[in-house]
Amino acid sequence: MVKSVVKLFAVLCTLVCLLACSSANNKPLLIGFTADSTAIVFKGIDRAGLLQLKSIKNTDSILYSLISVLETPSEKNPAIQEAPVEGRFKLGNDNLVFIPSRPFVKGRDYLVITHLNTKFGTLKDAISGGLNNRVKPVHQLLSR
Repeated sequence: MVKSVVKLFAVLCTLVCLLACSSANNKPLLIGFTADSTAIVFKGIDRAGLLQLKSIKNTDSILYSLISVLETPSEKNPAIQEAPVEGRFKLGNDNLVFIPSRPFVKGRDYLVITHLNTKFGTLKDAISGGLNNRVKPVHQLLSR
C-alpha cells in the first residue's frame, strides 16, 4: 500500500514538473512585413536563440540555413515560378530583419520557411508518445 502511494506521488511530482516546464510561457514567432513593406521582421525569437545568433561572427551563413524566403505563385499571378529571394539579415536587440536585394513586388506572395523557435514537439506530444524525429519548420505566407 505504501509503495503504491509513493509511486503515485512520484508520478504526480513528475507531471507537475513537466507542466511547470511547458512552453505555455513561450511567445509564438511573429513574421510579417515592416510598415513600409521593404523588409520582413521576425519577432518573438526566444532569448537563448537570439543570444546564440549574436555570438556567432558570420551570422548570415547560419541564418540562410535557418530561414528561406521564396517568391511564390498566387491566384493573381499563377505564371510566377517559386524562386528564392536573395537578401541580407540584420540582427536587432529583440528581432531579426530580412532585407531583400530587390524590393518586394506589390501584389505578390512570399513564403517564409524558418526553423527559428521550432521544437521536436510539445508537452502533449511527449505525453502521448507523438514526438517527431525531426524539427518541423514554421511556414508563413505573406502577401505584399
